[in-house]
Amino acid sequence: MRQTGIFYGIGVGPGDPELMTLKAVRKIRKCEIIVLPISDRELKEPMLLEQNGKENKVLRYLEGCMAYQIAVQAVPEIEKKQILFLPMPMIKDKEKLRKIHARGAEVIEQLLEKGWNLAFLTLGDPTVYSTCMYIEQMIEQDGYQVETVSGIPSFCAAAARLNQPLGEQEEQIHILPGSYEAGEGLQLSGTKILMKTGKKMGQIKEFLQGSSQDICLVENCGMDDERIVRSVEEISEDAGYYSLLIVKDRKR
Repeated sequence: MRQTGIFYGIGVGPGDPELMTLKAVRKIRKCEIIVLPISDRELKEPMLLEQNGKENKVLRYLEGCMAYQIAVQAVPEIEKKQILFLPMPMIKDKEKLRKIHARGAEVIEQLLEKGWNLAFLTLGDPTVYSTCMYIEQMIEQDGYQVETVSGIPSFCAAAARLNQPLGEQEEQIHILPGSYEAGEGLQLSGTKILMKTGKKMGQIKEFLQGSSQDICLVENCGMDDERIVRSVEEISEDAGYYSLLIVKDRKR
């Protein structure tokens, strides 16, 4: 029976390295190669580096990858590991994305065949709106061993930061991506969690004006530049990519 490596999809949490799980740290240490998703459109093909190097492009990729910046604080030795940069452009063409994911999976499988273990680092939890799962599912379908290592989702960390529950008793919890129609989502009962809302913040603010719901925006949760806003008026329309909005029905 052939011995191949294992692909790990690892959630590094929302931003604070202290929120990384012990299991995540242990699995990262076990892996020979760290896989990082890169949104730079100039990166057309997966790029494997045996060591980080000092090239400007490589340093820019590492500095711009938030998951790597979190993990390196908890596992400093990853600086000495091989890095595989995977192209992950932010485009909506599903067929192009499928081909990009398939090419990434192909390169990863070639490395797994050599017996190497790979850790794909992703923010939050791999099962919540992460590109990691597209790759992982392809690899698993091809017969390779994969393992998902859960991380703390940003909305759980944000609720803890606010010292408030997301759901109580029969209260419903709705997790909505930034691409979801904001007006429709905000009319749902219970707690609404809008993730990565930056580009639609103007539209969302219009719906929330005069709302009787409790509103809180957490931007860059757990990071050095974390920002918390508790009123619609104070929410900036140019809120960053890592903006999360929690909208709760006001208690009577």
